[in-house]
Amino acid sequence: MAEGNMGGSGEHMTTGPEGRPEPSLQDIYERDRIAPPEHMREESQVDMGNEDIPVERYFSKEYHDLEVEKIWRKTWQWACRLEDIPNVGDHVVYNIVHDSLIVVRTGTGPKDIRAYINSCLHRGTMLRKEGGCVKQFRCPFHGFTWALDGTLKEVPGAWDFKHINWEEFSLPEARVDTWGGFVFINFDHDGEDLLSYLEILPDHFKDFDLENRYKAIHVAKVMPCNWKLCAEAFVEAYHVPFAHPQSLPYYGDSNTQYDTWPGVRHINRMISAQGVPSPSLGESFDPEKTRTLMERDTPFYKSSAPVEEGQTPRDRFAEIARKKISKSSVCDVSGISDAVALDLIQYTVFPNFVQFGGVGLAAGYRFRPYGDDPERSIMEMFFLFPKAEDGSHPTPPDIVWLTEEEPWSTVEAMGSAAMVVDQDTDNLMRIQKGLRTSRKPGATLASYQESRIRHFHKTLDAYMAAE
Repeated sequence: MAEGNMGGSGEHMTTGPEGRPEPSLQDIYERDRIAPPEHMREESQVDMGNEDIPVERYFSKEYHDLEVEKIWRKTWQWACRLEDIPNVGDHVVYNIVHDSLIVVRTGTGPKDIRAYINSCLHRGTMLRKEGGCVKQFRCPFHGFTWALDGTLKEVPGAWDFKHINWEEFSLPEARVDTWGGFVFINFDHDGEDLLSYLEILPDHFKDFDLENRYKAIHVAKVMPCNWKLCAEAFVEAYHVPFAHPQSLPYYGDSNTQYDTWPGVRHINRMISAQGVPSPSLGESFDPEKTRTLMERDTPFYKSSAPVEEGQTPRDRFAEIARKKISKSSVCDVSGISDAVALDLIQYTVFPNFVQFGGVGLAAGYRFRPYGDDPERSIMEMFFLFPKAEDGSHPTPPDIVWLTEEEPWSTVEAMGSAAMVVDQDTDNLMRIQKGLRTSRKPGATLASYQESRIRHFHKTLDAYMAAE
């Protein structure tokens, strides 16, 4: 498979695989009334080989333990949104396997955010079990107290601790940085800066304005599978015809474009066209069925306006999206491209963060191990809504934690996305159990449609092999 790059020439560059079903995503974009931005008109695919992925990494406790040291203590991870901690003393608790952090706002400046190891320096008691707002951090066991800046403030019975150097008894910290309204943490003080770590992402998202959005919905659930399996289910469209057949009339599953870039380690992308039928149904598929079924599953696209002469379902949905988004946004988006208004533009940030681009669907995922269990994980899904023109917004809701028995569709605000995730949840349980019973030592991946999974594992392998 040929290598591509983000050349910036403005010309349509194609490096897609031979034999891919037509039309390609770029063929669809050629027909759009308003063309996409330059970075969406380019394709890039790096040849990463075809080796199987060892199945033991999805359930081995030894491999899981190594991940703790090599991945979770060495990478940048999304911990919260800025709107989660707007006031001095506001904090969230971010847990990842054995580690726990208090991510707290310590001042009024945009960078006045710190992340403290959530452990009392006396005898190790967790200082905070959950988020909230405090003026100081006091251990509930013996009362050792630290100020918001992490310095030791009070020691009950200080006469008995004359051997403590108060200046050296400040709370240990992880690194903190922000991008797009997200707060990231990293336990590794010697690693690269966040902006370098994010590689091409800030440039590709410069027009999506994530800073001026707020988290309106946040749902979490313990899933019956390894965190990597969970993430892998949501970064390819190859499974759509069998897991989500209801979407085929309006979702271009095998039209989906998958992008990896030479030298880019932490970021990959897929773009799926909406408002077009799956190539498996043929281009002659009844446009009226595409329209009615997409409106059925996604009421956002319903409109009483008549279909214009010569208008395709994709044309119609893009126009509806532009009008509705303009009404709910602080700026006029009537001139944005069909693709940005309509399509699923999804980027992965290694190891466990997925963010959608565009101006309509600003959703995202986060995947984490569930405690110390390599065969269970936490999946979170959130939705970002535009802030008001003056920057105000409702208070972000608490995370809705579903029980393992509750379906995602319990949360009505998730809309049709909940049905899709529920369909995947059952399959993920079957995959986890199937890998356990399999006599085949490795999972076999498609060269193109599952290339993002292989890219993830290539990066994973590099971190796991590092000294």
